[in-house]
Amino acid sequence: MARKAAGKPPEEILLDWKREQASLKARVVDRDTEAWQRDPAFSGLQRVGGVDVSFVKDDSGSACASLVVLSYPELEVLYEDCRMVTLTAPYVSGFLAFRELPFLVDAVQQLRQREPRLMPQVLFVDGNGVLHHRGFGVACHLGVLTDLPCIGVAKKLLQVDGLENNALHKEKIQLLKAGGDSFPLMGGSGTVLGRALRSHDHSTKPLYVSVGHKISLEAAVRLTHSCCKFRIPEPVRQADIRSRDYIRRTQEVQGVPAPPSGRSKEAQRPKACPQGVSEEPAGDELTVPRRIQALTWTGFFMGLSPVW
Repeated sequence: MARKAAGKPPEEILLDWKREQASLKARVVDRDTEAWQRDPAFSGLQRVGGVDVSFVKDDSGSACASLVVLSYPELEVLYEDCRMVTLTAPYVSGFLAFRELPFLVDAVQQLRQREPRLMPQVLFVDGNGVLHHRGFGVACHLGVLTDLPCIGVAKKLLQVDGLENNALHKEKIQLLKAGGDSFPLMGGSGTVLGRALRSHDHSTKPLYVSVGHKISLEAAVRLTHSCCKFRIPEPVRQADIRSRDYIRRTQEVQGVPAPPSGRSKEAQRPKACPQGVSEEPAGDELTVPRRIQALTWTGFFMGLSPVW
């Protein structure tokens, strides 16, 4: 999800970011809040969402932010919104939200205003939740700001609170024999920060699932497994596929050579897309997507709306 950019914000900005994380962390709910979360078959769950930010090759400041909503349990795309954005905040480990999240929050807000009937009942995030340096990763941040249940799904272990990708950890991974098998990620503090999950029978690399907001770890792990046709949960996988495809098509219109996206072939095409949604451009009607410019960071997350 993240790509590093040159530079590092001043120390006072990092302190502000830490204060905002600490303040918003107090609002995280790490238990089931919806009836469908407590149902063994997730009865009542109809829509699952995924978000992703994909980067333009050789340009760490240009990216495509995407939000998709899939039906559940069919996992067919009902809605997609892809937009080109300009990232001005540098990547700093532990502060990914301050670089990428404003665009994703805006996408959720746009969906809520345009097509509230298609709002996801849960969001999957390519990143961590409470499995984080300060217990407040991007999945927590997005959940608190959108007031939606969120699940953090990371492809690599974030080594915090004594967690290490050492020989013992690798031995535990070898014991995950089938899709759905998992083991707890207990930090040195004695807190279970997430679970390592074998998401698919044919995938040997685990995912690292953690609570983002308004869902229990047990439900988050079960739902993640339920949404995996392949290793990556389908909502995140589709958001990634479509954002990369959008970048390719945008570059073609602008006359910029772009390498083909091999995974674009895998993308499902939605049966219908809501009116007014940023949809797949076609032919002569294609226009260069709007670019979201620099945000005023102070107060954005606390005020729940960007300052343009």
